[in-house]
Parts: sequence; C-alpha cells; structure tokens
Amino acid sequence: MSSIEDIRKMSREEREKRLQELRAELARLKAQAHRGSLENPSSIRKIKREIARILTVMNEEKLGKSKSQVAATAEKQ
Repeated sequence: MSSIEDIRKMSREEREKRLQELRAELARLKAQAHRGSLENPSSIRKIKREIARILTVMNEEKLGKSKSQVAATAEKQ
C-alpha cells in the first residue's frame, strides 16, 4: 500500500498505470468474495482506499493545488 507522499512522487503515467492495476485487482477480489473463496476480506477495503488516494492526488493536480494549499485547507477544517 502506498502512502499519499509516495503517490505524489509518482509521475502521472505511473499513477494511471497503478490505478488500472488496482481496479483490475479489485474486480478480481470482488469476484472471489462473491464465490466465497476470498481469504482476506479486508484486502478489498485496502485497495479501495489506495484507489481513493490516487484519485485524490490526481484531482488535486487537476485543480492545480499545491501540497501547502491542501495542508492549509485541511487545518481549517
């Protein structure tokens, strides 16, 4: 699992590739869960969280927010 700092260090292409890999893994795990053969149910939650982290960083980049702006916004809340 990647931390938010690690994700920010990745290039855009690396993040997109990782996102595709995680989505494929999530689909595979959901299929296993449906069949009842999933060994570690918490792995679905972990993958969803990592997908959310990647999408968050991509959205921050899209909106043009710097790390300091994001931290300042988080402190206000």
